[in-house]
Amino acid sequence: MSQRVIVTGGSGGIGAAIVERFLADGARVVVLDRRAPAEGMASVFFPVDLRDPDDTRRAIDEAVGQLGGVDVLVNCAGIFQHVPLLDITVDDWDRVLDINARATLLTMQAVAPVMLEARGGSIVNIASMAAKQGGGGEGHYAASKAAVVALTRAGAQEWGCHGVTVNAVCPGYVLTDMGADTRSAEDVAAWSAKSPLGRLGIPEDVAGVTHFLASPAGGYLTGQAINVTGGMIMH
Repeated sequence: MSQRVIVTGGSGGIGAAIVERFLADGARVVVLDRRAPAEGMASVFFPVDLRDPDDTRRAIDEAVGQLGGVDVLVNCAGIFQHVPLLDITVDDWDRVLDINARATLLTMQAVAPVMLEARGGSIVNIASMAAKQGGGGEGHYAASKAAVVALTRAGAQEWGCHGVTVNAVCPGYVLTDMGADTRSAEDVAAWSAKSPLGRLGIPEDVAGVTHFLASPAGGYLTGQAINVTGGMIMH
């Protein structure tokens, strides 16, 4: 039986690569995003405003109904903002935390009862290297991704006895549209030099690990925050 998968933020960047990887494995994939994915890059698409708790729950319920259940939830939706710590406003904080952290909590809460009743399922939350390393100019982003890791561990501890695994993936520098307006060619060269592999990540690097965590091969992993950083972070 093909996996029934929900991916938030699945219309572009890392999310689109994750969707493509599951589709290639024969999964049925519902994408939840603000904008529609490219044609053929989802089984079903539902628009969602992840800053709106009611709309978030509505979209998850529609996705579960469309699939007739859910085996995998991948929380990939997120936003990035580069702001010095002294300049982060309350609105900046709320926007980043609402989308990156609170929406992760809400989608986990929405799918968990279905998975618990089915006695199985996998949740993979896309966090960030920033959750472990932090970083100047991205205090609120790092805080939001640290919260994602904390939620992952709580879910793993509470739901493991019901056969549900919850893991996080912590990508490093991955070249996507997010953050493109804040990086230069010099930045890319400097970041690449931080990796023992001498390169930055591509979305498919993250997609492969995400797919593994949601597969039977990753079934004994839970509560983990897996680095996909080319060796930039090793703890």
